[in-house]
Amino acid sequence: MSRIAIVTDSSAYLPADLVERYGIHVMPLKVAFGQTVYRDCVDITEEEFYHKLAQAKELPVTSQPSAGEFLVFYQEVARQAQGIVSIHISGALSGTYNSAMTARDMLPDVPIEVVDSRSASMGQGFLALAAARAAEEGQGLSEIATLTRDLVPRLNVIFVLDTLKYLHKGGRIGGAQALMGSMLAIKPLLHLHEGRVEPLEKVRSRGKAVQRLVEIMAERLQGQPARVAILHSASRQEAEALRAEIAARFPCRELLLSGVSPVIGTHTGPGCLGLAFYAD
Repeated sequence: MSRIAIVTDSSAYLPADLVERYGIHVMPLKVAFGQTVYRDCVDITEEEFYHKLAQAKELPVTSQPSAGEFLVFYQEVARQAQGIVSIHISGALSGTYNSAMTARDMLPDVPIEVVDSRSASMGQGFLALAAARAAEEGQGLSEIATLTRDLVPRLNVIFVLDTLKYLHKGGRIGGAQALMGSMLAIKPLLHLHEGRVEPLEKVRSRGKAVQRLVEIMAERLQGQPARVAILHSASRQEAEALRAEIAARFPCRELLLSGVSPVIGTHTGPGCLGLAFYAD
């Protein structure tokens, strides 16, 4: 037995066919409406989540797996592998990474490398895919962990939201920005920077904001081949149109379309459209 197992969490929201293709193990985060707690992408689907969100009087709350849950998860995965590379949502956005680190320390006999993606959604997902491909090629634990960490600073996640209220209420962005966005009807462009959600630009219309996503990606890639994912929350038609434009304009080694998980959707709300990409 020589295989290195790859673990990530549900905030990556990898397409199901790729999870199955590479045998990636996914630890679910949790989202709660009132007293009812759902395991992300296990007990509640993306469609069910947005239906509940539209009807909810209070916004849902999210939580990370406990160290004990990670311990059991790692023990199960370790039965089929010599080692584990575990790749998680930015530690600045969630306590998931810390829970994974605590569980790792409780299993000294299981070789586990825990990687802070400093990202989320398919930014994190691309790390898991790169690690899984390296594992399939037979690379070892330390090699896979190193290549994964080396990829972190190359990741880009940029997105537009209909409103900042979900990020604001979830504590992921300051109140001043949320107030400004709502008062001026601005469509905020944001990005993940050093593991945190940060304002990038302020654009006056949805259409202009989406075009700025494409322009910013072009500026950052400078014509290099890339791996790209179109991200959306309950905005599939827009996402499909954006995918067609990206396919026509960019030399993509990989071009995926992904929703965002309920845990991420709690903080974006519906109407998120974005790009995750890196030069490859």
